[in-house]
Amino acid sequence: MNDLSDREEQPERPVEVDGTAYLFKALGKIIKVLREAAGLQQKELAARVHVGEDLVSSIERGVRTPQPDFLENADRALGAGGVLRAAIPEVREALKRARTRHPDWFRKLAEAEASSVALHYYEVQAVPGLLQTEDYARAVFRHRRPVLDEETVERRVADRLARQVILERWPAPTFSFVLEESILWRPMGGPAVHRAQLQRLLEIGSLRTVHLQVMPMDREEHPAMEGSFTLLRPKGRNEVAYTETYNHANLITDPEQVRIYSERYGIIRAQALTPHESLGLIEKMLGER
Repeated sequence: MNDLSDREEQPERPVEVDGTAYLFKALGKIIKVLREAAGLQQKELAARVHVGEDLVSSIERGVRTPQPDFLENADRALGAGGVLRAAIPEVREALKRARTRHPDWFRKLAEAEASSVALHYYEVQAVPGLLQTEDYARAVFRHRRPVLDEETVERRVADRLARQVILERWPAPTFSFVLEESILWRPMGGPAVHRAQLQRLLEIGSLRTVHLQVMPMDREEHPAMEGSFTLLRPKGRNEVAYTETYNHANLITDPEQVRIYSERYGIIRAQALTPHESLGLIEKMLGER
């Protein structure tokens, strides 16, 4: 893998190169116009197409990709007469291209992530990117040093949210997350952003395809003290592991090394709170706020 010191000099994803970013922004604007013409609020459209209000908002602003099934349902809910359905073939092609636009240092992971049937994340510093709200992701990038300009921040936020489409895929992959409890207490972005992020964790953690666990701070020790890592099982391929530190990213394919990370993950899942207990802890924290 390439050294991560190259990150700031190289564009993360040149989404403007083939025009797909403009396609998604244009679709977002069309959806907004159709929704307003139908006299619906975002939350009302969200209810009709069975998605979250934040997803509708993000799609209309062009920071989330409208999936084909969303366009199909929205076309029907808005009485669009096939206007949105007509864009589905182009959206499918744009999504294929989007999966190849990641930077060199991240591309192998992105490809493995997009095609995986099982994904397991252990995080020690911040909420994993797949679970971040838009405002939380923006706060993360705005606190990067060296300081990023606003255009770069917004591009990276859009890129991060675009990866979350995998949570909406069906048949769905198996997801599991183990988060250190300290992550939940850090009010990244301020109280409002923090609360919305906790609510997002509750929402995602309640999905049948997701197992969300918290490693409580009162655990004296566990076998993953070296830092965060990810385990992925791409369809039809062996499991791989991914680690990332300040100046180095590493996609690990050696079976023995992957086995070590898999063994660690199994142990920390056993030591963490159960998914039910973890969601209960988050609910308690929200109540206290």
